[in-house]
Amino acid sequence: MPWAEGSAVTNGKLVLGLGCERRTAPEEVIGLAEQALADAGASGSDLALIASLDARSEELAIHAVAQHFAVPIRFFDAATLEAEADRLQNPSEIVFAHTGCHGVAEGAALAGAGPDAVLIVPKIRSARATAALAGVVCNGVACGQRGVE
Repeated sequence: MPWAEGSAVTNGKLVLGLGCERRTAPEEVIGLAEQALADAGASGSDLALIASLDARSEELAIHAVAQHFAVPIRFFDAATLEAEADRLQNPSEIVFAHTGCHGVAEGAALAGAGPDAVLIVPKIRSARATAALAGVVCNGVACGQRGVE
């Protein structure tokens, strides 16, 4: 089933959650995204969606990642990301103070991937950005990845 506005990804692919400081270079965020995929043993073809905080909806770097992988972007409000707080592996009071949610990358990945998703790659960092991957796991591998259904 393809992704639709207002619904979680249900096609078994991965969701890449991203956070970044304002005006972060696109190359930095693309490189971090590639690292998250490599850490998961995945590739860009395993991605269904890029997700982030709505306060970052104008960030060129996040749009550049979506264009790089040719996948859609979905932006969530802080309340939606905060609803994922109990599933975060790296909650941050500092992030909460700035954004109203305890984790942007992890929260966005989980919100985009749906209630049955888990973090496959918890938050990783570069100098000015964060990334995390979430998806539904089947037999220890993300469903839909490497032929797993």
